[in-house]
Amino acid sequence: MLSIYQMPAITRARCQTYYRSHGYEMTAAIDIRAVTKIYNPGSQQAVKALDNISLAIGDNEFFTLLGPSGCGKTTLLRLIAGFEQVSGGEIMLFDDEIENLEPNRRPVNTVFQHYALFPHMTVAENVAFGLERLRKPKPEIEATVGQVLNLVKLQQLGDRRPNQLSGGQQQRVALARALAPNPKVLLLDEPLSALDLKLRQTMREELKQLQKETGITFVFVTHDQEEALAMSDRIAVMSDGEVQQIGAPTDIYEHPINRFVADFIGDTNFLDGEILRFNDDLVSCRVGTESVFEAENSGGHQVGDRVTLFLRPEKISLSAAQETSSADTRPGKVANIVYLGNQAAYTVDMGDGIELTAQARPREDGNLPFAIGEPLAVGFPARALRVLAQ
Repeated sequence: MLSIYQMPAITRARCQTYYRSHGYEMTAAIDIRAVTKIYNPGSQQAVKALDNISLAIGDNEFFTLLGPSGCGKTTLLRLIAGFEQVSGGEIMLFDDEIENLEPNRRPVNTVFQHYALFPHMTVAENVAFGLERLRKPKPEIEATVGQVLNLVKLQQLGDRRPNQLSGGQQQRVALARALAPNPKVLLLDEPLSALDLKLRQTMREELKQLQKETGITFVFVTHDQEEALAMSDRIAVMSDGEVQQIGAPTDIYEHPINRFVADFIGDTNFLDGEILRFNDDLVSCRVGTESVFEAENSGGHQVGDRVTLFLRPEKISLSAAQETSSADTRPGKVANIVYLGNQAAYTVDMGDGIELTAQARPREDGNLPFAIGEPLAVGFPARALRVLAQ
């Protein structure tokens, strides 16, 4: 009897759904254990690209490595693929150590940023290439090519060459070619970066649906936080060769562990404050010279600690200033406006050296609701303002 990891990917996906519905836990697809990567070790040009990275990626998971250029995310992907060798630690694939396996011996395929399609081959020939290298029988190759082209919605374009395709179609061919050998893991190195905005948004949805249909573990590399939030089951935020935080998109966005994560994921207001007192899970902080704000406490702090508070712009409500102030609002004045089409970003001067960025939609007639210099009432729930753990 086949183990679940020897089954075709679509069959594995159905089994995984059944197992999870009955309370069984699945084995990690990839287990990265204390991995370090140093380029040019022992020389003056030595560069530590990864520093003691440990994380586990679940089977049938859409997992994203997110971070700025040079943070080490592509290096980690190349280590999994076998294009680079680890300097320390180990990488396990379904509990098997793969360090000594050549790239072509690993049950892993990669979709590159620029697709790397063969220009002299047709779409069908590009997709069949890997299967031919594996010496699969011709009838099996033809059947598989038809299946994966249908999966990526290119079943009518098998006779075309890459230069006859749009950017989105070329990307689908690269995906089909990578999926054809039925890998256990698919690595995607910024595959959407060459596409325009509208096509990137469409391909996000198609990639996520493709991952669900195949049941293959996707490891996706990007510097685009919107892509990561839209597609991922979990995200690992990386910086300077280290993992800063791992979690579901909502956890990363709503509960960032430190200032780097809070700043890299979405737009954020930061306030430097001093803890004055605690009230259950809320904390009072002095910000500026006289202002006091209530915030959600992240724990681990004491009275007198200097802390950083963060507040997402969309959590702030703006309204016309009233003659009498409400206990739930504070006075402010519009200092600047950036028009973004479906909304505008308002910089609001709160006094005491405090500025906040908030968002507001245009009115139904298209005009902006507030003007520069206009007084405002600024409100937000106490729990929308949070103290960073680090």
